[in-house]
Amino acid sequence: MRSRLAIKTHAFLERWFPERRVFLRSEVDTRFIRLRPHVQLIGFTGTALVMAWSIIATSVLLMDSIGAGNFREQAKRDQRMYEERLNFLSSDRDARAAEALAAQQRFNSALEQISLMQSQLLASETRRRELETGIEVIQSTLRRTMKERDALGAELAQVQSEGDNQNGASTGLAALPVAEDTLGLVVEALANTAAERDQIRTNAATALVDVETMAQKIISMQEQNEAIFRQLEEAMAISVAPLDSMFRKAGMNTDTLIEQVKRGYSGQGGPLTPIALSTRGEVPSEAAERANRLLDQMDRLNLYRIAAQAAPFAIPVKSSYRFTSGYGYRRDPKTGGRRMHSGVDFAGPVGTPLYATADGVVTHAGWLSGYGRLVKIKHEFGIETRYAHMSKIRVKVGQRVSRGERIGDMGASGRVTGPHLHYEVRVGGKAVNPMIYIKAANDVF
Repeated sequence: MRSRLAIKTHAFLERWFPERRVFLRSEVDTRFIRLRPHVQLIGFTGTALVMAWSIIATSVLLMDSIGAGNFREQAKRDQRMYEERLNFLSSDRDARAAEALAAQQRFNSALEQISLMQSQLLASETRRRELETGIEVIQSTLRRTMKERDALGAELAQVQSEGDNQNGASTGLAALPVAEDTLGLVVEALANTAAERDQIRTNAATALVDVETMAQKIISMQEQNEAIFRQLEEAMAISVAPLDSMFRKAGMNTDTLIEQVKRGYSGQGGPLTPIALSTRGEVPSEAAERANRLLDQMDRLNLYRIAAQAAPFAIPVKSSYRFTSGYGYRRDPKTGGRRMHSGVDFAGPVGTPLYATADGVVTHAGWLSGYGRLVKIKHEFGIETRYAHMSKIRVKVGQRVSRGERIGDMGASGRVTGPHLHYEVRVGGKAVNPMIYIKAANDVF
């Protein structure tokens, strides 16, 4: 059975791969090599495998090249969309800030008007009390005068009755002119008092009308203040909440952060002084407390703005780039082993501008083993950023830089496989993921 199978196999191979001889001729003799069918089959199979591997490898490389090109185009589109969103958010933030400033100005103007109206109202109230006091004095004087008039009238009647008596005729005639003079003075005093009383009543009525007008104006001012308060509260909610969320997403304690900023800016740019609308040293009203809360939020917004400028909430590369490696454990590109990568890598052409991600002071600007040309920047809150593998350094040690200021060019110095930026963020000397800060700022900047 086995011999028949071998014979059939040999016959099949002889049909497709007949035995061939390769002659090798030299000056001395001639030799030949016999190529049996199975040897030819092995050679043909090996050649086919090599050609198939070449075709597959070429296809894979071509597809990878096409995919890399599409990825770069997608990255560029994402970068453009991100920049457009940044510009839109920046313009929207500026518009909100302008609205908040205009609302604050209207609020200050309204406070001045309220203060003036309160002064006028207090003056009107004081005048009304004075008029009431004057009316009471006049009324008491009028009552006393009327009593005196009644007493004089009784005396005059008595004098007249005595005049009829013959024994006291001389006394009654002598007292009669005195009583008439006194009665005339009383009548004149009564007329003057009545005129003064009418004038006081007129002044009191006018004062009441003025008080009513003042009350209507105060109500109108309160409605305007309510609208201003609402606008300011909405503007503060829109402005403060995203910043608060950004710092919390970055793992920063906002209360501690604000205290640190206050200590650094206690001379100027610090907390606003709360106001009180009370004019008599009383407990602040609800409006005063509301205004104080708004001022506290404005102060918090200002402190957040200062803190955000001092923390690395930005991307160090503004041109087109490719994100090639994230933070964490990865396969080492040189040795292939598993190692910790303490930053993120942005790949791009040599010479791509690199920018500081926050305000700070340069503490290192030179070569460092493994990092190549390296720039270290010290920021507030114990934060440090590192920019490695540069082709050119454009800052010096001790130099103070601002966010967005160019500090160097992308390169391939140090331990690298190609040109890129190795970007690190360290807090208290310990490396953290830089994308925490970059992603936290996506909804704000």
